[in-house]
Amino acid sequence: NVKKGQTLTIKNSNGLTVYNNEIKNSGDYSRTFDFSALENGIYSAELNKDFEIVIKQFYVENGLVTFLNNKDEKIFKPIIRTEGDLLLVSKINFNNEPLKVTLYYNDEVVLSETISGDKLLKRVYKLSEKEVGAYKVVVSSDERTYSKEFNI
Repeated sequence: NVKKGQTLTIKNSNGLTVYNNEIKNSGDYSRTFDFSALENGIYSAELNKDFEIVIKQFYVENGLVTFLNNKDEKIFKPIIRTEGDLLLVSKINFNNEPLKVTLYYNDEVVLSETISGDKLLKRVYKLSEKEVGAYKVVVSSDERTYSKEFNI
């Protein structure tokens, strides 16, 4: 079950994308793939949803696919919001991965911290009302990076 705008990506064991497709319609998604041209090895299919990434690993040997486990891996994406001069960052953290937050103001780092320890990581940052302009927050966790640009 997918929504329009979500993406399906297939990556090899080195993290290189071998297939990427944006979902065009919401509803049930079904697609047949021909893996006969792929090298033998481990691959992952990643469905990038609004708040999570669902990952299913499989092994290709001579064009035949074997799924490595029956359970999908889920990575919860961080949520980054702004409300006036407040920056709110949160992430569900069931796998106990630290969350690195870096805040830039006019392309210069003004804050960098790593959050860890809880099942729900969350921070609220109050930005100076005097520092009006372009901001960018970069959040890293689970070997992935997310960013958001905003102005106050």
